[in-house]
Amino acid sequence: MSNTATLSAEAGRVTGSPASRRLRAADRIPGILYGHGMTPVVLSVARRDLRVALSGPAGQNTILTLSVDGSSYNAVVKEMQRHPVRRNVSHVDFVQINLSEEIVMHVPVHLSGVAKQVVAAGGLVDAAVDSIEVRTTPANVPNEIVIDITDLTPESVIHLADLKLPAGVVAVGDPDMLIATVLMSRGSTADAAAAAATGDAATGEAAAETSN
Repeated sequence: MSNTATLSAEAGRVTGSPASRRLRAADRIPGILYGHGMTPVVLSVARRDLRVALSGPAGQNTILTLSVDGSSYNAVVKEMQRHPVRRNVSHVDFVQINLSEEIVMHVPVHLSGVAKQVVAAGGLVDAAVDSIEVRTTPANVPNEIVIDITDLTPESVIHLADLKLPAGVVAVGDPDMLIATVLMSRGSTADAAAAAATGDAATGEAAAETSN
């Protein structure tokens, strides 16, 4: 489940692109804190401090005690914008939370195990998504959703409704949303078609001999 961490921020930063560039040059990340009817607070955090705060198993879903100029807020990261090339964080949105109220969060999805029947047939299991949205209380947000694919067959398909989630955690979205499917190589598909054709031909020959 989600871990907690503390993070210090400085309020009152100057807004605008030039000011934000100067902050980033000083290894600080511009951001904003909002939620629960509060007046949004523009702020900045040290890049290293943010990285350390989110380095636990919960990652971006870590519950933060965000200290802003002497005031503390329970918060989580709502969004991190990244540079399109360097991929480093260029802006961060924090949202204030109530620890007793449910929130919606993105949780990573990971496939676990080896689908032996799929591999034997020349296929592979493909993850259609890398995360899903769930609704639960902040302290109950899973660090990840692990899907055991060991017993999958070449015909298997996993939808959102098929996921087994921890107690108190509800998936958000279309129950038919595709989570994982099986991909077969062209060769294996052709072999299966040839085998089916051979079987049909054999059945036809057997039927002809019987009628004679």
